[in-house]
Amino acid sequence: MEFTKSLIKGKFIKRYKRFFVDIKLDKEIITAHCPNTGSMKGLLDEGNQVYVSKNDNPKRKLKYTLEIIKVKENLVGVNTHFANKIAYHGLSNNLVEEISNSDNIKPEVYFDKQTRFDFLVEKNKQKIFVEVKNVTLRREEKIAEFPDAVTTRGSKHLKTLIEAIKQGYKSYLLFLVQIEGVESFKIAKDIDKEYYKNYLLAKKAGVIFLAYQCKISSKEIKIDKRIKIIDA
Repeated sequence: MEFTKSLIKGKFIKRYKRFFVDIKLDKEIITAHCPNTGSMKGLLDEGNQVYVSKNDNPKRKLKYTLEIIKVKENLVGVNTHFANKIAYHGLSNNLVEEISNSDNIKPEVYFDKQTRFDFLVEKNKQKIFVEVKNVTLRREEKIAEFPDAVTTRGSKHLKTLIEAIKQGYKSYLLFLVQIEGVESFKIAKDIDKEYYKNYLLAKKAGVIFLAYQCKISSKEIKIDKRIKIIDA
């Protein structure tokens, strides 16, 4: 996924009211939209280098959007609205090896009245649901984690992926790791014990879990390589 315009470099000052961040651009301080509803744990230290995009649409109240934060010399993509775009690009260009060479990819497909998965992929007459989770948490060296806060919605998705298997679908959950400099991934079970419990149940039921790291720059973000999932 390529950024349509060049990103602007700045320094992070603070986040407030969840969706607002103050950024210093040269000598000017601007307020930007924060497109991430998570806790963003470990990312919001004052002085961190950031990259923002600018939109000159007169209807927009906030002209800038926070896209990337640099933490410990590694870039982290924080715009959760882009997660599905990055995943779609990866699926379409066979960057996710396990789901490559598919016949059809449909975004945002309802499984039932309550649950919509990110993608329905068809391959060799097999229907495959793919749910994507954006990963920005790193507390240990070289290890990415999810979630960064309790996620009842995430647990619901795991349970529904199990139901999809019972109805003949194949189920994948793709952890999209938008963090440079990590080598493996694990569930943050100390943050959400219920999610970890449902993760183990889903794995036992046949849900296939993948963690793919992204390559990040101020010009584009795209899926790069698969990394190991640690269950312990």
